[in-house]
Amino acid sequence: MASTPSKSQILSLFRSLLRTARDFSDYNIREYTKRRTIDGFRHNRHVSDPSSIAAAYSDAESQLQIARRQVIVYSLYVPKLKSVMEIKHA
Repeated sequence: MASTPSKSQILSLFRSLLRTARDFSDYNIREYTKRRTIDGFRHNRHVSDPSSIAAAYSDAESQLQIARRQVIVYSLYVPKLKSVMEIKHA
């Protein structure tokens, strides 16, 4: 069984997920990924069992790998028009 990750490892994984979310070109996907990351970590905030912490950490690592692959796929199909939320008014 995997050992329990340290607090710094967990925070590093959280930051990596948020950085990966920034790489999405589509506003909706980017915001969804950020929201999902924050909600997932908030949901597991009070987990104290070492095996549950290790399982949640492992799940988050797999989600990070999926998100990194999805960034590549979405970059191949960048929308031609920006979202209304991304248009800056001069």
